[in-house]
Amino acid sequence: MTTPSTAPSPAAASRPAAQLFTSLTQRGLTLRNRIAMSPMCQYSCAADGMAQDWHLVHLGSRASGGVGLVITEASAVSAAGRISPADLGLWTDDHIAPLARLTRFIASQGAASAIQLAHAGRKASRRIPAAGGGVLPPAAGGWTPLGPSAVAFAAGDPIPRALDDEGLAAVTEDFVAAARRAVEAGFSLVELHAAHGYLLHEFLSPLSNQRTDAYGGSLANRLRFPLEVVRAVRAVLPEAMPLWVRVSASDWAAGGWDLAQTISFAIELRQAGVDLIDVSSGGLVPNAVVPAEPLYQVPFATAIRRDASIATGAVGLITTAEQAESLIAGGDADIVLLGRELLRSPSWALQAAERLGAAGAWPAQYTRAAPPRR
Repeated sequence: MTTPSTAPSPAAASRPAAQLFTSLTQRGLTLRNRIAMSPMCQYSCAADGMAQDWHLVHLGSRASGGVGLVITEASAVSAAGRISPADLGLWTDDHIAPLARLTRFIASQGAASAIQLAHAGRKASRRIPAAGGGVLPPAAGGWTPLGPSAVAFAAGDPIPRALDDEGLAAVTEDFVAAARRAVEAGFSLVELHAAHGYLLHEFLSPLSNQRTDAYGGSLANRLRFPLEVVRAVRAVLPEAMPLWVRVSASDWAAGGWDLAQTISFAIELRQAGVDLIDVSSGGLVPNAVVPAEPLYQVPFATAIRRDASIATGAVGLITTAEQAESLIAGGDADIVLLGRELLRSPSWALQAAERLGAAGAWPAQYTRAAPPRR
C-alpha cells in the first residue's frame, strides 16, 4: 500500500498553516492534524463481536480521507457489556486479529487508530436500530443488564442487576484485559467510554447511581468506580500510549450530572494519567431536553480545558472547515471529532484542507483529484 503524500506545494508552504492542520503530540503519539473520526456504532457484527469487512472499509476510508485519528465504535469489554448482539467486541483474544487488520490499514494511510472500550451497563441487550431498537428480551437472545443500582433506563425496560463487589472487580478486569488486547492489536490510543448513559456514566450520575455504599452518594463516591477502572487501564498501557476518556458533560436533566461535576472528574482523570477528555453530553435518561444546535457542546470542552487544565476534544454538530478551524485556533479544544459529517463525506478532511489553504494528506492513488499545486 502506498503511503499518503502530505507534502505541501511551494505556495502552500509559504502560507501560515491552518491550526486545524497542525500536528498534535501526546506521549509517544503524534497525530498529523487535529481531526478525529468520532466513534459511531455500526451494529454490523455477528453475535461473536468480530470486526468485519464493513469495519475495514468504514474506518479505512476515513483514514485515506485525511483525518488524523480514527476511533472505532464502542467496543464491548464483555459479552454482557454489549449494547446489542451486533456490537464490536474485544472480550476474547480471538478478536485481536480482525482488529489488527484494521489498524495496519489505517496506519498505512498515515492516520492513527484508537479503540473505544465500553460497557453498556443498564442500556445493554437492545435490538439494533435497523430492527426497530428497544429491549431485546432473553427469549430473543437477550440477557440481563448490569448497573450501579437496580434502576431501569426507561419505563418498561428490564431492571438491571446491581453490581456487587465481585461484579465490580470482574468489570474492572474486563476493561484491563480488553486494553491489553488493544495494545496487541496495534492501536495507537485507547479511549474509555464514560458517556451517553453507559455503565461508567451510570456510576457518575446521581440519577442512575442510588447506591448507599462506598460507590454511591457523594461525588467522591460516585467517581470511585470509574476512576478505579481508569487507573487499572492506565497501569497496563505502555507509557507512550495516550489514554482518553469520553464524558457526557451534562445529563440535560434536573438533579443529574453536570458541568461542575465533570470538571471535578476531569481533574481526577488528569491526575490518573488521562491525556484528553472527549466531551459529549446526554444519553443517561430518555426524557432529556437537549438544545442541539451547531457547536452546542463546545462550551463544555472549553470550560473543562480551562478549569481542569487538560486537553479536550470538541464534538457535536461541527460541520464546516471554518467551524473546526475556529475551535482550534481559538483555544476552545485541542482536537475536533466529527461523526455524522464524516458519514456524509469520508474525505471531509481533504476538502477542509483545500478550503483552508492547507496541505491535505491525499493518498497517492487519488492525487489526480487533488487540487493543483501552484
